[in-house]
Amino acid sequence: MNNDGHMHGMAMGPPPPSSSTIMNNATGGGGGMMMKNHHHMMHMTFFWGKNTEILFSGWPGYDNLGMYILALVVVFFMAIFIEFLSHSNYINKSNVDDHVTSGLLQTTLYGLRTGLAYIVMLAVMSFNVGVFLVAIVGHSLGFMVFGSRIFKKSSSEKNLDLPPMSCSC
Repeated sequence: MNNDGHMHGMAMGPPPPSSSTIMNNATGGGGGMMMKNHHHMMHMTFFWGKNTEILFSGWPGYDNLGMYILALVVVFFMAIFIEFLSHSNYINKSNVDDHVTSGLLQTTLYGLRTGLAYIVMLAVMSFNVGVFLVAIVGHSLGFMVFGSRIFKKSSSEKNLDLPPMSCSC
């Protein structure tokens, strides 16, 4: 670079075409027309709306309220099921003598609960406010039904199959 700000020996060309320009030229859209490309939008902040992708590419789809509601219901019931697994007591005293069987059952339940918790977390990472709210309400309702003192017959602490969920936040 010399003192007047010019670089010698380096040719500067135009920037490479964007993916929308390539799509327009490939499909005959030409010139200044741009295609609406909603399917590759990823939000990095919370937003309201049914046009989102949750867990799978293209699901629940765009402009499909029924599938969006189904996605919310699936996330809601997964969160409730996680709380059910967290507060379950399947291993009874007759199975305690068989440590291998009870250990395998406990490990299977733990893996299932952890996998479902990660799936709900990934759904929340869509940054859709509706998904976030149904996950919170599902976990809260599940805890109220399966973990709180509201529906327990006795105040004595029972042995749970799985340790409580912990957050290392």
